Amino acid sequence: MVNIKINGKPLQVEDNISILDAANLVKIKIPTLCYNPDLPAWASCGLCIVRTAGPRSPRMARACTTPVTEGMDIITHDPEIIATRRTVLELILSNHPADCLMCPRNQNCELQNLAAEAGIREIPFHKIPNELPVDDSNPAIVLNPEKCIRCGRCVKVCQDMQNVWAIEFLGRGINGRIACAADTPLGESPCIYCGQCSAHCPVGAIYERDDTVKVWKMAQDPEVHSVVQIAPAVRVALAEEFGYPPGTLLTKQIYAALRRLGFETVFDTNFGADLTIIEEANELVKRLTEKDSDIPLITSCCPSWVDYMEKYYYDMIPNFSTAKSPQQMVGTMIKTYWAQKAGIDPAKIYSVSVMPCTAKKWESHRNDDMKAANSGWDVDISITTRELARMIKQAGIELLKLDGEEADSPLGPYTGAGTIFGVTGGVMEAAVRTAYKLITKKDLVDVNFKPARGLEGVKSAEVDFGVQLPNNLGTKIRIAIAHQMGNVAAVLDQIREARKAGKDVPFHFVEVMACRGGCIGGGGQPYGCTDEIRRQRTAGIYADDEKSQFRCSHQNYFIDQIYKEFLGEPNGEKAHKLLHTEYKERQLYIK
Repeated sequence: MVNIKINGKPLQVEDNISILDAANLVKIKIPTLCYNPDLPAWASCGLCIVRTAGPRSPRMARACTTPVTEGMDIITHDPEIIATRRTVLELILSNHPADCLMCPRNQNCELQNLAAEAGIREIPFHKIPNELPVDDSNPAIVLNPEKCIRCGRCVKVCQDMQNVWAIEFLGRGINGRIACAADTPLGESPCIYCGQCSAHCPVGAIYERDDTVKVWKMAQDPEVHSVVQIAPAVRVALAEEFGYPPGTLLTKQIYAALRRLGFETVFDTNFGADLTIIEEANELVKRLTEKDSDIPLITSCCPSWVDYMEKYYYDMIPNFSTAKSPQQMVGTMIKTYWAQKAGIDPAKIYSVSVMPCTAKKWESHRNDDMKAANSGWDVDISITTRELARMIKQAGIELLKLDGEEADSPLGPYTGAGTIFGVTGGVMEAAVRTAYKLITKKDLVDVNFKPARGLEGVKSAEVDFGVQLPNNLGTKIRIAIAHQMGNVAAVLDQIREARKAGKDVPFHFVEVMACRGGCIGGGGQPYGCTDEIRRQRTAGIYADDEKSQFRCSHQNYFIDQIYKEFLGEPNGEKAHKLLHTEYKERQLYIK
């Protein structure tokens, strides 16, 4: 611990924390633009300057990267500091467009908020526009370099957090900008569509492709039957867009709002998660019990991870679960099983998904496997949590005042296992609950598999089935869970190295999610996500699990019904045709 002063107030804090963190402890806000708690501080913007040697010292430091030391006397605000910060903002605004009313981040823009706090009403510098074109070549996200303030967050996210390296700094000085390597269009870059760049951008320089106009048009078309599904993570994040705490569970109010928006049938992606688990758990058990099977099995529910794997780890395609994601399974079932039961022509169904993820926009049109129902795309369009929030506001719906409603059957009811798909470790935990049943013929007494939970980048554990497994496995299998794409190599490289050395692989079952925290931290979720917000959203997901009457996917009556009436056996011929996909090696750059 060290003793310091902040604005004359004595304080004892841990040695080597930053001045910015120390100020936060005493509820003093130091303005920042380049800083984000997910990323290493790198003092790019210069807004967080403070004095570090008393009130009359000329010495200034950047609070985000300067550690506290014994006896440090810190001044966070005085007239000169405030004037300097104002000048920094004015310089940034001197080549930033002033079209706030048309910006996707209007009223939710960090630069706009700081300019308002500083009382900036005019720019004393000559305005120099960048005049750079918008790059809308990507199916999931849009890059508008004209609005870029060169804070570097997106580059840090793409390179350091996600290890994708799709974007970088090009040019120098006033001509510096964010673009793809070699100045290729974003749609031809190694981008995996995760949207973490857009989630971390403080302004409107990178944002999700807005498809709400298409959805509104569909809702007004009397010739189509509109169907919608919502993902697990949406229900614990949407409330933030309406001023409520993260983790507020709004499932039934969302169902009601979707009907008011004009959707005729409301289903739940959680049902698809239960369906995915039946297919994937059976796939796991088959690999564990058949002789000479290819182990490990790697989960496939995250489309960004699918794209990353096809580009960087295509040698592991044989280990990838062929089960489609819950979104795609529900999409297929809507236009086959449900259309048949409801007596509706599948060609007249317009299927929409609401996802926490920008990559779902790409996934829904990934390949021809996403047309399994033979009626166009199984999911016609996917929108993010943020897009749904905008639609609800445009419709004048007071979400929190709505009476709750139920989802439609049979593709609506879900178990607790279906809802935990929204968090890192959730797919693994749900699969373990059902795999245990398949192997032992008994349900777990305690379905809470705690080793799968938490925000550690890589988690590993053993699952003891209590019965002898084939292939010299004993009674236990080894699992690994990785989230945030930059953490994946630590797991997969261990598997590669073991194979090269002719040794047993270190893991038998691996879950990967591209975004930190899993889908609750997806690129299409409300802005401003931090680890504390991730924990609150995660708590909401587990609360939904715990209050469920049934907590294992195989206990879902409607899942059992769909196999008996339509699909046949899990992993059978018909189920495989409709609910599974295939993968292929992809190039990092599209030619």
